[in-house]
Parts: sequence; C-alpha cells; structure tokens
Amino acid sequence: MGKNKIKHLLVIRLSAMGDVAMTVPVLKALTTQHPNLQITVLTRAFYTPMFTDLVNVAVYQADVTGKHKGVLGLWRLFKELKALGIDAVADLHNVLRSSVLKRFFTLNNIPFIQIDKGRKEKKALTATKKKVFKPLKTTFQRYADVFSQLGFPIRLENTEVLPKRALPQKVQEVIGPDNLKWIGIAPFAAYPGKMYPLGHMEKIIKSLNNTNKYKIILFGGGDDQKKQAELWSDLYQNCINTIGRMSFEDELALISNLDLMLSMDSGNGHMAAMFHIPTITLWGITHPYAGFSPFNQASDNSLLSDRNKFPFIPTSIYGNKAPRGYENVMSTILPETVLSKITSLL
Repeated sequence: MGKNKIKHLLVIRLSAMGDVAMTVPVLKALTTQHPNLQITVLTRAFYTPMFTDLVNVAVYQADVTGKHKGVLGLWRLFKELKALGIDAVADLHNVLRSSVLKRFFTLNNIPFIQIDKGRKEKKALTATKKKVFKPLKTTFQRYADVFSQLGFPIRLENTEVLPKRALPQKVQEVIGPDNLKWIGIAPFAAYPGKMYPLGHMEKIIKSLNNTNKYKIILFGGGDDQKKQAELWSDLYQNCINTIGRMSFEDELALISNLDLMLSMDSGNGHMAAMFHIPTITLWGITHPYAGFSPFNQASDNSLLSDRNKFPFIPTSIYGNKAPRGYENVMSTILPETVLSKITSLL
C-alpha cells in the first residue's frame, strides 16, 4: 500500500477511556515520524481533550447514540467522513460498528486496515486449563502495526511525551497553593477484580497524609466514587477530591502536573503516562502480560497480586471474569509495598 497516495488518514477508536488514551503516544510517534500526514480521529466527544497537543490531528465526534446510531446512522457517518477527503482508514477498535464502516469504505475503494486484537492468544493467557502464561504484544505495538500495514512504520521507543499543561485558575483554586509533591490516586475501577481494597487504600492515604510531604489528589467518576473520595478528603487534611469538581479537560491539565500517579489497571494510569508522569499500577485478576501496561513505564512500576496463591491470574483481559475465590486477590498487594514504591519513585 503506497503511503505517497495517503495524505489524510482516518483513525477509529471510540472507547474505552484507557484504550483511547493509549492511542495518544502512538499518534504522537506517527505525526512526528510522518509529519506530512493529516490525521482525523473518530472518537466520542468526551475524549476530544486528549488530542489537544497533537500536531496535524483533528477529532471528528461520533454520535453513536444519536444521529450515527444503527446502520443508517453509520451510513450517514460514512458520508460525512468521506466528504473530508479520507484516503485510508486505521481501525484501532475492530468492533461491529467499525466493521460496518469498513464495508462502506471498501466498497468505495478506500483502504481500511483493522487491528489484530490477538483474541486467540489472549484466550490462552486467561484460560484456567492449559494456560499459556507469557507476555503478549502490547496494545501500543498492535496500534503501530496497523499504521505499518498502511505504509507508515513507527518506532515507539524514545517517543516524545506530551507537554505539561497550564493549570486553569479553577483547578488552582481546587488544589490550593503549597510546596508539597502532588500524588494522584485513582482508587476505583470498573470491576471489583481490578480494584484495590478500600481499607488497604485508606492505609496508604493515611500514611501519605501523615508525612505532610504530599498532597493526595483523588480521581474517579460517579456518585458512589465521589462519596468515598469526599469521605477521605474530610478525614485527611492533605487529601483532595476532584470528582465532580472540574471538567475532563481541566482534569487532564491537573494530571499533567502530578509528581506521581497511583492507579488501578484503568484509564487514569494511561492518561498519566501520556504526560510521562511516573505511574504505579496495581493489578488484580488482570495482568500486564495482556499488553495493557501504561506507556513507557518501568515494568516494576506494576505491582501484581500473588500468582503463587492465585495461579489462574490473569482470569480476564478486562477484569470482568473472576472465578470463585478470586474476588480479593488484590489483598496480597500490601499497603507497605505500595508505600515503599511511592517513596522510591519520589
């Protein structure tokens, strides 16, 4: 596929937040190494602020619950995208919705390459019988492979990071002035098997708070998570809840100014890594071998649940499948271990 014929590339990645964030360092490498290429990213409107700092990258917002819903909506979306002068498509999502778009583009002789998600090897990695426990290709490399097939090879090593963003006044008012180091903590996850026990997390927050060296900034979303974060911020003077207090764009600016992020296997870790913030991730029934570790972070920044006690780990790629007895695997990651790692990185 001749890259000289491709001037304008459509990139599809609609969800989830962490997977969308993982496209950013790859697109950074792509636009740096192929500076004449114009990129349009098809994604949800909410994720637009992730791409603000990328050169030659525009976002086209998919309204998949409104005018772009269903086959007729996707046909409407295809016509809107085709009108932009798209020369080829890199589908980094490869779901039913994007496969419908593939049919429309290929019928119009527009090259369309889809990501190989490695479903077979991921199934073997998460099997309880005949498990094949070995590291798989990273999602970043899977993204890069799509661009390579389109004629745009990418070197991911030594990729430049996104710059630190200016802190809006509203964010400064929430955080307040001080000379403390800023530690972001994203203590929540979509599934229980990926979430550190709240009692363990409170021990970490309490210990960090009592040093008076750190400002602990809590990230998350939703009413239940907000209530928990507010409880901790009320108990510990150096702890601040951000949930429901700022826009996603402001939250990204704040993350870019952290000294360290502590996260589950979730989107906040990937957003911190976009800005090359030292990022510690805690892993439960998922595992870094599936290829979802934050970009360019040292392997020992991933703190793992005990596979000697729970040999079926990983039981799931996304954290939604836990066999009986595996509900509390993350209790094997001791708070003292996490605190020691934080101290060593700071």
